[in-house]
Amino acid sequence: MTSVAVVGAGTWGLALAAAAARAGSETFLFSRKADGLDVPKGVAQIRELSDVGKKARVIVLAVPSGVAREVARALGDGIDGRHLVVHGIRGLEGDDLNPVSEVVRQETPARRVGAIGGPALADDLLAGRPSVLVSGSNFPEVNSAIVDTLGSPTLRIYTTHDLRGLEWASALIGGLVIGIGAAQEIGTSPGLVAAVISRGIEEAARIAAAAGGEERTLLGLAGYGDLLASIEQAERPEVILGRALARGKDLTTATKDARMRIEAVELVPRVVTWAKARKVDVPIFDALARAIFGKAKIGEIIRELMTNPMRK
Repeated sequence: MTSVAVVGAGTWGLALAAAAARAGSETFLFSRKADGLDVPKGVAQIRELSDVGKKARVIVLAVPSGVAREVARALGDGIDGRHLVVHGIRGLEGDDLNPVSEVVRQETPARRVGAIGGPALADDLLAGRPSVLVSGSNFPEVNSAIVDTLGSPTLRIYTTHDLRGLEWASALIGGLVIGIGAAQEIGTSPGLVAAVISRGIEEAARIAAAAGGEERTLLGLAGYGDLLASIEQAERPEVILGRALARGKDLTTATKDARMRIEAVELVPRVVTWAKARKVDVPIFDALARAIFGKAKIGEIIRELMTNPMRK
């Protein structure tokens, strides 16, 4: 039996632990708030972070990007080069937008790292409904380990060598999904939603390429697939947030409606600053940043995007 430990017991961490247990893996879960958790069936709790490396060779980080470095540093004392460390975090660290895999490499002895992304929802994984994820790593054995530990008849996992592209795709798509939710709330036509999706993906691909990823990764499940799924994922937190913002709610209230921390809220403005510094044109992400923080109304933004000068 393959053993896997999930670090972080938020909704996403619980969902990944549930998927691992359903796949038949010996599954452990660590959380700083160990009491009162509704732990999925077949999952055993670990009380000390220092014990994670003793229990499992495959470790999955499911914590907010803002604490990823702190958690990785603490985890590093109890693991070594034999461990495979992946993360399922839809965020990038700091103003330099460091991928979380790089944070893991900087703060731990682990060198074989990876990430999980794609269109699966936490609620679907918890309930065991058929879902799809993408595993990315420069090391084939890491992708194989994720397929072995999480894959099951209800969870199909595709793999890619483009780890950087997958991490940026996961982060960027979260922001675009907020826009989809807002567009749906104000009754935007399907044709215009399709245009936002197509142009948004093209823009995200330019950003990912500037960061060292492959543009084609955004054209697969990690990009297009993830964004297209959001059209029907009414319960997706980013969609709920976008709808709430379109109804005129402030960011604090809209975030409460989503009932889950959304990495894209803080990330989108940093992406815009990062891209402009590298002369990457990002009108859609720029518009998203203003919409999220209440600097412009959704209707105004759509009008602006429709009337912007055409670029060759």
